Parts: sequence; C-alpha cells; structure tokens
Amino acid sequence: MREDAPAFPVLQRGVGVGADATYIPIEPSAVLWGRLPRTGDAPIAVITPGDTVVIDTVSHEGILEDQGSDPVAYFGDHGVEAGQVLEDAIEVTATRKRDALAGPHIVTGPIAVSGAMPGDLLAVRIDELTMRAPYGVVSTRHAKGVLAHRLGFDGDYGQFCRVRSRDGQWFGTMPIHRDHPHEASFPLDPFLGIIGVATDTDSQLSSVPPGHHGGNIDIRRLTPGATLFLPVQVPDAHFYIGDPHFAQGNGEVALTALEAPLRARLTVDVIPAAQVNAGLGRSVGPFAAGHGLLIPTGLDEDLNRALEVCVRNAVELVVTLFDADPRQAYLYLSAASDFTISQAVDQVRGVHGEIRAVDFTHRSASDFARRVLERL
Repeated sequence: MREDAPAFPVLQRGVGVGADATYIPIEPSAVLWGRLPRTGDAPIAVITPGDTVVIDTVSHEGILEDQGSDPVAYFGDHGVEAGQVLEDAIEVTATRKRDALAGPHIVTGPIAVSGAMPGDLLAVRIDELTMRAPYGVVSTRHAKGVLAHRLGFDGDYGQFCRVRSRDGQWFGTMPIHRDHPHEASFPLDPFLGIIGVATDTDSQLSSVPPGHHGGNIDIRRLTPGATLFLPVQVPDAHFYIGDPHFAQGNGEVALTALEAPLRARLTVDVIPAAQVNAGLGRSVGPFAAGHGLLIPTGLDEDLNRALEVCVRNAVELVVTLFDADPRQAYLYLSAASDFTISQAVDQVRGVHGEIRAVDFTHRSASDFARRVLERL
C-alpha cells in the first residue's frame, strides 16, 4: 500500500447494510446538531425491545464553522479526495445550521423503543462498530482543554490523523513535531461518546454535558460487547447516539478524542421498573457491563464530587448484584477496583469505575441481577 493511499474506502450511506436489522442513515431532517431529544420530540424510527438497529453517525470535526463549514474543502486541504468525504456529512453541513449556544455534535435520533416507560432501564448493547472513513481529527478549542489557560497551550488548533494498518491492527497516526518528520501512532478502539435517552425537559439540552440521561459520557470501555444501562426519562425512551470516536485516552484532556465517523450495530432491550426497583435500593444513574467488568459512573461539575458519586454507585451495584454488605463492598472497592476520570472537559466531569465480576463467588438471585450480569 502506498503511503498516501487510504487504508480503506469511505463507507457511504446505505452501502454494505444487511436486511437483518432496522437501518437508520444520516438524513439532514433526522439529526440534531448540538442538542439532545426532549419529551414530545417526534421519533425518526420506532423499534421494539430486543430489536437490533444499524445507525450511521458522522463526526462534527471537519464541518464546524471554525473549520470553514465545508468538509470537502477542509479534508481536501489534508489530501483527501472529494469522493472520500462522506456524502451525508456534506449534506448536513450544507442544509443545517448549528445554534451558537449548542454543542458541536451531530446526534442521530430520537429512536422510540415501544413500551419503555420512566423507571425502566434501557439496555443498549454495542454489537459492532465500523469505521466509515480512514481518517479523523483531534483538537482543542474554546479554552475547554485541561491546559487551556496555560501559556503555549491556549487557542484553537487540531491535527488531522490518518488510519493505517500494522500487523493486522488499525492505528491512528499523527506528526509529533511540526518541523520534523517525527510521528506517533496509537491503536484504535472505536466507541460512541454519546449514547443517551431523551430528557423530560421543556427545551432541548446542549449535547455537551452528560447527565442522568447518559449523553456525552465518553467512556472508552463502551466497545463491542459492552451494554450501557440508561434510566428511561420519557415514554418510549427516545434514545440516540453520536460523537463517534476512533480512540480516546481516559480524561480526554485536550478537549476531543480522535473524532471520526462510525456505523453502529446495537441491540436495544428494556429492564422493567418492577425488576429495577426490586433489585436496586436506589438509582445509580447510567452504568455499563461488559468485558467482564461492571462500570458505574459518577457525574458532577466538581471532579471530587463526581468521584464520590461514582464510588457510592459502585457500592450500590456490588451490594445489589453480589449480596454484599455495604461496608465490605466499600473495602473491596478500595483493594481491587479502579476509578478513572472518563473526561474532564465537558462542563460536567465524568468518573467511571471498573469492577471485575470474576472476583465474586456468589451472585444475587434477583431478576435484576440476572439481567445485568448476563451482559458480562
């Protein structure tokens, strides 16, 4: 393969989609730009619990106003041929305008899950994530990065990155010095930064801060095989996805991950409120299971408070799923589990824990515990 040849062709809308799942492409009329669905918003599709859905996403990088609002020109300046730019990204940019007070993300949804009600948990299993383009962008801007107010790190700047293959694995590549041919490469592990449910609010919230609804939680463990559990806020849940990433370090310290478009294959189910209430002593907000791990979250504008919330949620999950004493669960977590900053740049800070299910010799017999632990 020539050095300047793309690693693979772009995956345009409708190409390679099978007939075994509901397919939701990117259509300009069926996405939100920088806002999240709210109660009363009309769904773009309706599915039933247990259904599998294939959803296209596009990245906001390369289409924003400060990048010229022209993805063909922006990516062309980095050597990408016009035919290797996603047509749906071009259409969205040409026909939709972003509210200046909104977030940057293109959000696909809402998708109604028939029969889901407030009090239920929506279980979104990530089955497969396919890269739609052999390139992406990482950036810092708007004084939002961790070092934004430090001399030399402020300002708006970014880096175009190409995807390369090495030893059967995909890597992102970028120059590491602007005046020398030094380069860094890092393994790709795609995930969706945004998975959420509609909020019971009068207005559409910004896509930037995460919350009880999920949204922009930026947990890089949400790769294929993981399931995210979200407290349903409105009838039929009205879930959505966006903010596709090819790679992200925990913390997302500069502001963005390697932002790049994905096609997601998801299976969506519902845990009814009766099972949730019989199992959990209290709400624990969004949490995940997969790869042998339970992954509680903690969200707050204050990072210390986010950690405290995450630890409390972790204790509740260990108590609920393994019939543990709360104080013993607390001690176990200190000895054996990791608590990591998910992201520190999205107004509301995020912390997530990683609890190994294999550490426990006993599992609760409740229906709720079964429904969660079967996702490991």
